[in-house]
Amino acid sequence: MTLVPDDLDGERLDRIVAIVAGISRSRGRLLVEGGGVLVAGEVGSARDRIRAGVELTIPDVEADPGLEPEDVPFVVHHEDDDVLVVEKPAGVVTHPGSGNRSGTLAAGLLYRYPEIHGVGQADRWGLVHRLDRDTSGLLVVARSKTAYPRLITAMKRRQISRRYTALVAGRFDLPMGTIEAPIMRDPRHPTRMRVHSEGRDAVTHYEEIRPVGDDTLIEVTLETGRTHQVRVHMAAIDHPVIGDRVYGPGSSVRGLDRLFLHANRLGFDHPISGEPMVIESPLPPELVDLL
Repeated sequence: MTLVPDDLDGERLDRIVAIVAGISRSRGRLLVEGGGVLVAGEVGSARDRIRAGVELTIPDVEADPGLEPEDVPFVVHHEDDDVLVVEKPAGVVTHPGSGNRSGTLAAGLLYRYPEIHGVGQADRWGLVHRLDRDTSGLLVVARSKTAYPRLITAMKRRQISRRYTALVAGRFDLPMGTIEAPIMRDPRHPTRMRVHSEGRDAVTHYEEIRPVGDDTLIEVTLETGRTHQVRVHMAAIDHPVIGDRVYGPGSSVRGLDRLFLHANRLGFDHPISGEPMVIESPLPPELVDLL
């Protein structure tokens, strides 16, 4: 028997089980759906959101084999005993998933910072959020078990600001705007997301930087962090991100084999000291060259 910790208050049961048992989210969901997890003595559902202090009964399970460290390249913009801010290059998957078990940023973090093993969730030790494979830019990583739940809470409360630079198709009638449109997984295409009234709330702000030919360079600020949010929202208003072969027509720029999307700024309060932190990253050379 275990009690739901304060830092997981209100989280889905499958996620809580995964973190507590040191297994993947998918295994946690299967364990719950198989009736093996009791919540205050009753069989739970994977989607149930559980309050802190509630008693859980989780059967003994063999922990996942574990993430293997690999020498994967990435740039470190900030480093202290509790927090890392790193820059993921385009083409690198953030953490292992279906069909992507090796060569991930998570493996690279474990290689360079082995002490993060056990911080957070198995297979994605230390990671607080993620970026798409073909998006580059900044990610905050917890380096200590004290920092992790505080960063997760800050992300959940929208206290970590994230800004992107993107090149999108077409020109805008107005130089800035806000997209408020809920996002959910597309039932017909499980790897894609879509705007739908039954989805989770999602808010994206954008502002024009300058025209680039028939396209527009913009800055995007997120209030929420849904999967593929920038790409789905920009495509929904007929301005897909250049290079997006999933939600748009693909690259309109010769030689571009990635998304023209870069997470260029992170702002948050340090989870231990409370010091305000702002980390910025310039556009990668391949995107500068294209401009």
